[in-house]
Amino acid sequence: MILTYILIALIAFFGHSEDFLGTTLLSRPLVLAPLVGLVLGDLTQGIIIGGTLELIFMGNIKVGAAIPPDVISGGVLGTAFAILSGKGPAIALAIAVPVSILAELVVSGLFVFRSVLNKKFNQYADAGDYKKLQWLHILSGLLKPVLMGIIVWLALQLGAAAMKSFLDMIPAWVQSGLQVAGNMLPALGFALLMNLMFTKNMAPYYFLGFILAAYLRLPVIAIGGIAVVIAFIITQNKTEEAVDDDDFGEETIPESPRENLLTRADIRSMFLRSLALEANFNFETWQNTGFAFAIIPALKRLYTTRQQMAAALKRHLQFFNTSPYGSTLIIGITAAMEERNRVDEDFDEETISSVKAGLMGPLAGVFDSLFWGTFKVIAAGVGASLALKGNLLGPVLFLLIFNVPHLLLRYQLTFTGYKTGTKFLQDLAKNKVMDKLTKGSAILGLMVVGAMPATLMSVVTPLKIGGGDSAVRVQGVLNQVVPFIIPLGLTFLVFYFVKQGAKTTWLLLGLLALGFIGSSLNIFA
Repeated sequence: MILTYILIALIAFFGHSEDFLGTTLLSRPLVLAPLVGLVLGDLTQGIIIGGTLELIFMGNIKVGAAIPPDVISGGVLGTAFAILSGKGPAIALAIAVPVSILAELVVSGLFVFRSVLNKKFNQYADAGDYKKLQWLHILSGLLKPVLMGIIVWLALQLGAAAMKSFLDMIPAWVQSGLQVAGNMLPALGFALLMNLMFTKNMAPYYFLGFILAAYLRLPVIAIGGIAVVIAFIITQNKTEEAVDDDDFGEETIPESPRENLLTRADIRSMFLRSLALEANFNFETWQNTGFAFAIIPALKRLYTTRQQMAAALKRHLQFFNTSPYGSTLIIGITAAMEERNRVDEDFDEETISSVKAGLMGPLAGVFDSLFWGTFKVIAAGVGASLALKGNLLGPVLFLLIFNVPHLLLRYQLTFTGYKTGTKFLQDLAKNKVMDKLTKGSAILGLMVVGAMPATLMSVVTPLKIGGGDSAVRVQGVLNQVVPFIIPLGLTFLVFYFVKQGAKTTWLLLGLLALGFIGSSLNIFA
């Protein structure tokens, strides 16, 4: 089993290495659990567990300084112990939740520790030593996958036998309670996604998605297609208004003829390096070393003296934080400004930092909404619904639906930013393209999320009114009035607590307790 445990630890290492791979969702349970199942000789069970855990942790995203439970370590260990013990998704859930919460503490501590390295990054920048700076970025980024891989290996090596013996002792009624709790937990993922998009004005689209799924029984992918059509019609009918040029930053690049010093190979290299934007994420300067790492190919081409390189590196070690999916647009624009700085003695270097700072917030809002609130929701809905049936197409389509538009757009934005500078953003602002994109994404995302309680949650009540042959099943009455009302009501209950600022950890534990107690009292099944 030693080799098996090493392979599973490498899967955890791979998942935690996603910060080097462009936040491409390779770390999700829907991807990692099937890999664990493949190693343990039960791919189908791994796919089913992956789909189950994906629903629970669907809204598990890093927003600002709020670090969510570590679904990578929890998902890998939960899947491994569940398959090794032969107990299935319910046990995977019971293990994954507490492990994810504990592993979160380790990851948060690492993000704090990385801040200590900022002094060393600044020393290398002062010396104009871009080689040592980029290697430190890589080595610091490897700390998390190496550390968490070792922790997973130790947990398997030291605890697999004991865990199997313990799980064999769990009675059937406890497993039933865990199963009901597992059916409830997706409400948390749905509620967290709603928190990104749900407003009074947009609420009708959420309920439209629910109605299409609950009453017409349309699949998620069909509802997504309808949502695309509705979003297109709605956004095309909006009256366009004038927008100031400075909506995407206080500064603009001065218009003048450009001498292109960077090659297409330089631009492609910046795109590839942008995939490691969050590799050294820390709580002090966030993505700054990732930005510097990404733009080094341009700096190497433009600046030949150590003094010039030092000044440029120090500019790009300032605080930086935006959506990784739109980051290449800023990287391309910054490269164009650095090129202008190289050939124009009158160019104000402060403009570079000002434009970067002005673009971070607006682009984060647009691209986080587009990818987290739209593409990820659709990908997870389609992928999880197939994975719950043991279909390998689930994880495959999940990755394709998200990453084909992600990587194509990310690549193209690098060149667009370099070629057109802030003029591209000004044109978008004048035509309200960003506003339309944000609104359309919200419509699409909300309709798909609205369909999920009716398509991906199975929570019913076995309660009856009366006795004997004349007893009336409560669930039957509910189905005639509003099908899937219990999953819908549970989702909104969790959404209420999310809006009140309740922590994800407590909501996870609360749903576990509700499911377990409800099953024990024969209220839920």
